Amino acid sequence: MPEITLTVLVLLCLAAAAAGWIDAVVGGGGLLLLPALLLGLPHVPAAQVLGTNKAVAVVGTTGAAVTYVRRAPVDVRAAVRIGLMALAGSMAGAFFAAGISSDVLRPVIMVVLLAVAAFVLLRPSFGRAADGDATARRVTRARAVTAVVLVGGGIGFYDGLFGPGTGTFLVLALTAVLHLDLVTASATAKIVNVCTNAGALAMFAYQGTVLWQLAALMAVFNLAGGLLGARMALSRGSGFVRGVLLVVVISLVAKLGFDQWAG
Repeated sequence: MPEITLTVLVLLCLAAAAAGWIDAVVGGGGLLLLPALLLGLPHVPAAQVLGTNKAVAVVGTTGAAVTYVRRAPVDVRAAVRIGLMALAGSMAGAFFAAGISSDVLRPVIMVVLLAVAAFVLLRPSFGRAADGDATARRVTRARAVTAVVLVGGGIGFYDGLFGPGTGTFLVLALTAVLHLDLVTASATAKIVNVCTNAGALAMFAYQGTVLWQLAALMAVFNLAGGLLGARMALSRGSGFVRGVLLVVVISLVAKLGFDQWAG
């Protein structure tokens, strides 16, 4: 492990905790965790930063997923099916990633996110309509297949190809396609994220690009943040998740915009 000052180590652990909280509530924790690692480890190869990021994130995501499954009405089998498709999609996306410039994708994603923010603001009922009857609302076979192919395969492919905001896109897509409330969508997204993170981590571990000691320490804080975020989302409901969602979407747009014009 590279030499890291105590100050940097403390800041990385705090960033891991905050990222775990954000990721558990609405996804998008990587928006904070990955830049923190890049800033804190400027001389470490990018592959090791990415591998360490996945090793940290998978722990917090798993903890949040377990908390949600215990306390929220999650269809675990459906979530796993979507997750397995997302795993395959992310592998395919990673295969094509080398041939596509992120400079081309970044403006497209910014436009999509701005449209999402406007939609959520103009539709206060989005993600709340199913609060009272989430378990009673019947999901048609067509919607279930769409969730697996579009949400799993499509967003999984995006995760492997580009990545930023994947958890947030999962929450939005699951809410729209399966008519889930935002809390249940967040819970389902965590299970899908566990699948994609585990697959990516396995590849990074095979390549030997994980700083395991640093990852283990940060993972403890990420897990704590993830457990706290999941409990807060469950106790405060969809209105709370909606507010955090808007903050994360706007932050992601700002980050992508900065990367686009600063680069």
